[in-house]
Amino acid sequence: MGRPSRALLSREIIARAALDLLDQEGPQALKMRTLAERLGVRGASLYHHVASKEDALDAASQLINEEIDLTPLDDPDWRRGIAAYARGYRRVYLRHPNMIALVARRRVEADKALRGYDTLLAALGRAGCTPERAAEAAAALDYLVLGSALETFTAGFARSPDGYRPAYPALADSLEAAAGADAGLAALDDRGFELGLGLVLDGLAAQQGPGTGES
Repeated sequence: MGRPSRALLSREIIARAALDLLDQEGPQALKMRTLAERLGVRGASLYHHVASKEDALDAASQLINEEIDLTPLDDPDWRRGIAAYARGYRRVYLRHPNMIALVARRRVEADKALRGYDTLLAALGRAGCTPERAAEAAAALDYLVLGSALETFTAGFARSPDGYRPAYPALADSLEAAAGADAGLAALDDRGFELGLGLVLDGLAAQQGPGTGES
């Protein structure tokens, strides 16, 4: 017998197709029939590897978990390590923004996701956080990372700064100043994330008392 012309289906192949579909067309596009069409197979073939659309979504989420680099959390300088981890975490979801609303509403069950939170909480513990404070800090980082990846502050203001005068003078002044800052308005979302991250880390350093290191 000759070798098959098409790669055999697997859970990973289906997960990658689901993730591509979500990235390109959004959550409403994820249907088992559409997924089968993209893979060039009959819908029934998918069910040998994933139990349902929800299971396919779980598999796609697992791929994203694999993209998140946990190694910065091993850095002896806790502040530098947590900052690098948060930036990498955000970069992953900037590549997959359509997954955020889906992931945010799902239980954390996958081993890699649970391991990620465990590693982060251990790093926060080494930074001097109590378990309670570590949980609060991990939640704050989640809000900051996922919120900043989901929403673009800059794109909400389509006019030039002068277009908001005279009715909204403070807004106009702020947008004008932001446009003149490093990399201009295009980098305002990144600068806002960095400000928020710095404030979280400063707050931890002030409350816990260890050396803050560099971020």
